[in-house]
Amino acid sequence: MERKKYLLNREISWLEFNERVLQEAMDTANPTIERLKFLGIFSSNRDEFFRVRVATLKRMAQIEKMGEEYTESPRKVLSEVLKMVEKQEKNYTSTYFDIKNELEKHHIYFLDETKLDKNQGKFVHQFFQNSVRPILFPIILKGLHNPDRLEDNAIYLAIVLKDSTGTMKEDYAIIRVPTDVISRFLILPSKGNNKYIMFLDDVIRYNLGEIFSPFGFNSFEAFTIKFTRDAELDIDNDISKSFMEQMSDSVKKRQQGAPVRFVYDKDIPSDLLNALLSRLNVTMGDHMRGGGRYHNFKDFMNFPKLGMKNLINEKQKPLPHPRLLPRKSILSAIAQGDILLHYPYQSFQYIVDLLREASIDPKVRGIKMTFYRAARDSNVINALINAARNGKDVTVFLEIQARFDEKANIYWTRKLKEEGVTIIKTLPGYKVHAKLLLIRRKEEGNNVYYANISTGNFNESTAKIYSDDSLLTANQEIANEVNMLFHLFESPYTPPRFNHLIVAPYQLRKRLTKLINQEIKNAKEGKEAWMVIKLNNLVDTKITQKLYQASQAGVKINLICRGICILIPNIRGISENIHVISIVDKYLEHSRILVFANGGHPTYYLASADWMIRNFDHRFEVICPVYDPQLQQELWDMLQIQLSDNTKTRLINQSTVNQYKKDDNINKVQAQVEIYNYLKAKNQP
Repeated sequence: MERKKYLLNREISWLEFNERVLQEAMDTANPTIERLKFLGIFSSNRDEFFRVRVATLKRMAQIEKMGEEYTESPRKVLSEVLKMVEKQEKNYTSTYFDIKNELEKHHIYFLDETKLDKNQGKFVHQFFQNSVRPILFPIILKGLHNPDRLEDNAIYLAIVLKDSTGTMKEDYAIIRVPTDVISRFLILPSKGNNKYIMFLDDVIRYNLGEIFSPFGFNSFEAFTIKFTRDAELDIDNDISKSFMEQMSDSVKKRQQGAPVRFVYDKDIPSDLLNALLSRLNVTMGDHMRGGGRYHNFKDFMNFPKLGMKNLINEKQKPLPHPRLLPRKSILSAIAQGDILLHYPYQSFQYIVDLLREASIDPKVRGIKMTFYRAARDSNVINALINAARNGKDVTVFLEIQARFDEKANIYWTRKLKEEGVTIIKTLPGYKVHAKLLLIRRKEEGNNVYYANISTGNFNESTAKIYSDDSLLTANQEIANEVNMLFHLFESPYTPPRFNHLIVAPYQLRKRLTKLINQEIKNAKEGKEAWMVIKLNNLVDTKITQKLYQASQAGVKINLICRGICILIPNIRGISENIHVISIVDKYLEHSRILVFANGGHPTYYLASADWMIRNFDHRFEVICPVYDPQLQQELWDMLQIQLSDNTKTRLINQSTVNQYKKDDNINKVQAQVEIYNYLKAKNQP
């Protein structure tokens, strides 16, 4: 089999995933404001795609280099990517206007600076004076000497300053729209049933005279611009600095990354555009694109609800876990048997409560924990600080190399250190992506360990919108191996032998290959042979070829892959035994679950790792077995619900892209709704 022939390019596959997000914005079955939020997610995803993937392609194209994960020329891929982006942009724009029209049917109107009546103008002016003007810092364009100080992915108004009397020479200025401090959306006073929204950009446009009239100007035009920088960190190898100092310096330098995209209002005057390009050091090679009046639609992710319950998803109350009872010890419940939590169907608050209990339990001696992305106001970290203040031995590995969260994680690292928490040093060249919590308790003179191994981050914010699974166990064999793993973080040069956990970068690729090979062997011997694999991304070419080999041997493979999937299913003689679906719905499918037939004695695993080169070879990841038969059945039932989804499932195949799996002749199944109902039913007496 030719290596390149049956592999989809990862960038193209990623764009196809983001198109599935756009489909949710286009889907009129979704509440209108939720559709707007999906537009925001699409926009945010695309920004990151340019900052990371397009930037990488651009660098590789410049040096004509092909990495292991690429199957064709980066220059060719870059050309295909930009064509797809342009096509998606057209659907994106038309979807925005469709949603805007739909909002108007519900008496919700967007007003710009030209459509305000006298009272609305007075309201906007007062809001500007009180809340906006104090944090605006205009820059005269000709005085801009350091364009690197302009913020990546922020939006700016590029302004033409004129004097109608001809006394003043025309000039240009730029103002950053401060959406990091103030909501992008100003809600104006209602009129009867009508509700009115104004972009912060237009609030500033309406009040430009307040800023520039004192300098003799009385006519203004403002056009939105935005540029995106290469987000790759160039880490300084100065040996006199700690790695955290190097990372901190590198995060600051990210703001000086090379431009990879420049977006502007297509109506901008050519003289102003040329002046901007010259000052900002943007060239035609930096993927310039003229667009509409507004950019940074990622802000729609936080669009106000406006009290319109019929325009948003019905809020689902997190379900109680039947074994975790109010005012009862969580540690005692774990001691009685393994517990599986499913976010956001069940509450992440159980983990905060567990840490709170451990922090004041006199028998608890120590707590160890890994973090990849912590919440901005993390109750988890506050619970650890409280534990340290209560005299517990608290040890944390906080990954300061987590992309776009480096700054926050550096802050938390310093905060924890100040509180007496032991911080395990970051491992240059490797990231710790495993999600682990370990509690050491003294019981009858012996150390007893309680472990939590999760598919998702210890982050109470994302746990409300990311679908993840989290195992709580007092199985001492597993918990002791979690403890061994923490020792390994401190001394990564002498890996121990793991009998239960599968750990990257030491054994994950080898063990997964062995598991797949066993299914191949069983198929050839006529035994039961199949796999159900749920991932976020499948990118690794070697493991993909192994799946093709399994298919050819007769192994039936069901793959649920939300994001990138370079594997092409349903190719005769190659992958006809592989079925691939992707589910995109109101929660982000984030859990990784692996089930192998094992000759009729299925084995179940939860994983932190996707099947990507970086996860196999450059990260510390954990795959944890699930031994409890009842929990295995629970995972199996939930996977079967997802495989039967005919509402939010897209079929991933060779002939069509993102085709919905729908059948009008059978009952509608929406997996995320049915899983909630399934777990709710398990709570019934």
